[in-house]
Amino acid sequence: MDIFTTTSGAVRGFRTSGDVVAALGIPYAAPPFGALRFREPAPAAAWTGVRDCTAFGPVAPQSAELPGSPVWSPGDEDVLTVNVWTPAPDGGSLPVLVWIHGGAYTFGSSAQPNFDGAALARTGLVVVTLNYRLGFEGFGHVPTADGVALPDNRGLLDQVAALCWVRENIAAFGGDPGNVTLAGQSSGAASVACLMVMDRARGLFHHAIAHSPASPHHTFDIAAATTREIAAAAGCPATPEGLSAATPQALVAASDQVVEAYRRDPDSGSRHYDPSLYAPVLDGDVLPVDPLTGLAAGAGRDVDLLVCHTTEEYWLLDAVGSCAKVTTEGQLSRFAEDFGLPDGLIAGYRAALPDAPTSDAYLAVFGDLLFGEYANRLVEQQVRGGGRAFLSRFDRRRTGPHGTVRAWHSADVPFAFGTLDKDCVSFLIGGAPTPADHELAGRMMRAWADFAATGDPGWPSYDGTARSATVWRTGGEEERAALRALWAGVGFPLLHP
Repeated sequence: MDIFTTTSGAVRGFRTSGDVVAALGIPYAAPPFGALRFREPAPAAAWTGVRDCTAFGPVAPQSAELPGSPVWSPGDEDVLTVNVWTPAPDGGSLPVLVWIHGGAYTFGSSAQPNFDGAALARTGLVVVTLNYRLGFEGFGHVPTADGVALPDNRGLLDQVAALCWVRENIAAFGGDPGNVTLAGQSSGAASVACLMVMDRARGLFHHAIAHSPASPHHTFDIAAATTREIAAAAGCPATPEGLSAATPQALVAASDQVVEAYRRDPDSGSRHYDPSLYAPVLDGDVLPVDPLTGLAAGAGRDVDLLVCHTTEEYWLLDAVGSCAKVTTEGQLSRFAEDFGLPDGLIAGYRAALPDAPTSDAYLAVFGDLLFGEYANRLVEQQVRGGGRAFLSRFDRRRTGPHGTVRAWHSADVPFAFGTLDKDCVSFLIGGAPTPADHELAGRMMRAWADFAATGDPGWPSYDGTARSATVWRTGGEEERAALRALWAGVGFPLLHP
């Protein structure tokens, strides 16, 4: 058995194979419930003896049931844990990669099989994944009462606490606390962007990887309005006392109820199309500025940034039924109006995609609005602020018995993690992986490993031209360049409830 000493006590891991040791479910902070609910993460309690860390910790409160992943059970409280995979259990000083999972700030966990860190560890990295508070527990606004303010962005504060744990403990697992790369996908990637402009996270990581970063963040007023909706659905006052009296499962159920109401109401504005209630809040404290503004001002100039987006992001959301259907030109015009899209943008997409059905034009615009164009803007603003950035796109497609599997949201993650053979990945990539898929995965893993080690993924840094982006499984780049041009002069963020 492999035993490691952390600041809270000794932990016992296990060998996933002959060359990698994993230690799972290690607390990095105290359970955020009871007196600690809705507060900043507190230090984990110390333990005596050796703690068995051979299974993932509980997931944060949520209603999602994801393939191959554990579900949340009311009463599970020790949800702030990290998992470590190391190829150097006997010492060393390897680059560290810390992964933040996505899930619209509402669902998901580090225990998803496609986030298994063993394959990445074999490239010479110490890999860390983490759980953090989600939904209202992590991102819901709790009003100030009697002069006592409870923090917004508790999920981001959890991520900072996990990074502090890495700084203090990762050397025991063979990692170098002076060479940490923070990585994430979707809302996890957006969290990475937020942490790049947060004073509390400064110096805790040295490189950043953001795959398909999601663009929304909320103003204080939007967050407060969402809280009132959640409280009404939960049947409690929108006060610290009322919200604290509501159980976590009650607030999860209330959030689901509010989401369903938006889905059913085509007159409910932009949230009708794919309701997402939670996002980082511009609270003037934890997150004082949105990432685009902060990066342009130089907040991330000391952190190398690697950004990737898929070329057909929103087709996944359509395939799993999480977004509204738009099939007529009238619905498409209404969509543009509800999001405040500028005149000519939809017409430009229709001209660039002349043979596409209306639904495809809608998904193309929505994917770029929420993910693709925001990814491009992050790179541009990082460079504008004096930092270094690298851009890539995932464009791998596959034709199978049920049609074409597109280069859609999340399809790139199992390639970068080297988890193509996991059963739960089959839907994302369209069946069992081919030799060509494994070759592509090898190249993507190598890029991550090299970037984590040196800040260089293997292609030139961004210089404002299409040539400075690398494409995984090329195709459609002329079309992509034409679509990108349509966003010139369009301000961000555009998303608002």
